[in-house]
Amino acid sequence: MGMNAVYRGPGDCPAVIPVFPLPGALLLPRGQMPLNIFEPRYLAMVDDALKADRIIGMVQPDADGGGSATVPRLYRVGCAGRITQFAETGDGRYLITLVGIARFHVAEEMPTTTLYRQCRVDFEPFEADFTARAGENEVDRAGVVKALRDFVEAAHVRVDWQGIEEAPNEALVNALSMMSPFGVREKQALLEAPNLKKRAEVLIALTEIELARSGSGSDSTMQ
Repeated sequence: MGMNAVYRGPGDCPAVIPVFPLPGALLLPRGQMPLNIFEPRYLAMVDDALKADRIIGMVQPDADGGGSATVPRLYRVGCAGRITQFAETGDGRYLITLVGIARFHVAEEMPTTTLYRQCRVDFEPFEADFTARAGENEVDRAGVVKALRDFVEAAHVRVDWQGIEEAPNEALVNALSMMSPFGVREKQALLEAPNLKKRAEVLIALTEIELARSGSGSDSTMQ
């Protein structure tokens, strides 16, 4: 799924964006994230985003970083996405799809009168995110696929192998990272990996650790 808008670099992105704190939710550049929106504050956030540039920042709350139960402290790195699909359900919910643009560093949280949180962000540290498929040739694709096969065999997961074989390295690594069953810290490590090669290495390592820890998993589907 592509975007009509073109983001060539940090200068094409807003300095202040609404943020959606969601534990375990990992968005990566050019990745697709479906979301079911039902809380009033996030319904308002989507409404406002649709009136503006359609950009929302996905960021995980840092449970160990302080804050409160209602306003947890945020991790310092998130990923901005653009709303590319939108539907109303008729029962007060929105179904949206975000496509990842680039990661950002949270510079500060802004005082605001909106129901949702907003942050001043800096995209400059992640300028390489704006170049599609950057660093693909350095990825250990064989290692990624082996780790996936080991996981599939242990957890009895059904996988679209044809789709795996056809996927470019960036799409493969980022999609597997986004749908991985890891916890908040592990997802954050995947997000903060400096480049695609390192993200693939983190993904392989985390998969091996998970397999060693559990030995097997419950039936599920990755496609």
